Amino acid sequence: MAEGSTGNRNIILIAALVLGVAIIAGGYLLGDGLRRARMADRAVTMRGLAERDVTANLASWSLNFSASGTDAATVQAEIEQDTRTINEFIRAAGFPATAITDGGGSINSFYDNNRQANVVTINRRLQFRTNDVMRAQRAYSRQFDLIRRGVELQEGSDMVYSYTQLNSIKPELIGASIQDARRGAERFAQDSGAAVGAIRSATQGYFSIGARDGDADTGEGGGGAGASPLQKVRVVTTIEFYLN
Repeated sequence: MAEGSTGNRNIILIAALVLGVAIIAGGYLLGDGLRRARMADRAVTMRGLAERDVTANLASWSLNFSASGTDAATVQAEIEQDTRTINEFIRAAGFPATAITDGGGSINSFYDNNRQANVVTINRRLQFRTNDVMRAQRAYSRQFDLIRRGVELQEGSDMVYSYTQLNSIKPELIGASIQDARRGAERFAQDSGAAVGAIRSATQGYFSIGARDGDADTGEGGGGAGASPLQKVRVVTTIEFYLN
């Protein structure tokens, strides 16, 4: 009987020991889980900004002009003369003939009671495109030479400058915006006695391209267009960091 009692006590002691270890382990895991949960709740959200000055690499100029009169042949001859004048202007500015293409046109007529005749109007558009942006800007600044030579440029005959190489600088700008957000988070963490940890979540804003000294002209896309060849690319990224 004594040996049986001793065996039972040993079994009870072993069971108690196992139960104690289980309780300790469970308490540790529970505490660690609570600690991790509290850490997960400790986070800060910051916005990071990255900008870069760029120069447009494409210039586009839509030259819209028209002529009107009561004689269709005379109006057509005037349009052809204006077309030659524009082509000569572009070549004189140092561009090849291939820099300018025909953008189409239209013709309409109406009966003018005052003249007692049909009035014919011919509209035409020539499209100029080049990667020699600064030379194009100089040519555009002399557009009144065309007007003095009789070409009546219509509204909308503007030079537009585009930056089409956005994809080549996107990765670097995104990285710079993340670093800017981290610097902001570190300043916040110092004030709260914490340290900045890993990224919890991130949201990339859209890229915008605009004049360096003005508002953005365009959003996400292959390129931004504007009235100046000197442009600025900008992106804002929202980052949530863990605080340790």
